[in-house]
Amino acid sequence: MSTKAGYQKYKETSIQSASKEKILLLLYEGAIKFTKRAIIAADNKNIAERATNICRAYDIVLELNNTLDHKVGGTLAQELERLYMFLTDQLSKANLEGSSEPLKSVLKILETLYDGWVRAIESLKKQDAKKAE
Repeated sequence: MSTKAGYQKYKETSIQSASKEKILLLLYEGAIKFTKRAIIAADNKNIAERATNICRAYDIVLELNNTLDHKVGGTLAQELERLYMFLTDQLSKANLEGSSEPLKSVLKILETLYDGWVRAIESLKKQDAKKAE
């Protein structure tokens, strides 16, 4: 097995065995990474690279939206859905216009959400640890 194939197998296994919280963070990390790449491509007028990375970020945001549980999440899920729809609109706008400005807005929102989820997950882990004592 080649090193590349071994790494790919390791990556697949680590994702399949990850907790829901870890998968959520991985999705945000991916959306952030592809948005950053799209910004660079847009600024460099690289249309193909811009479109590829916008599409990847768009797909991840759609997946985040599709995993919302409105029965459990209530108002928070509704607000996240509105935010995700705004992000997809901005990604589409950036792709159509070729501008990096909408992408910069998307990046800021994604990074803010990511930081919020990291803090929320850490807080829940601390609460669980206290309960276990």
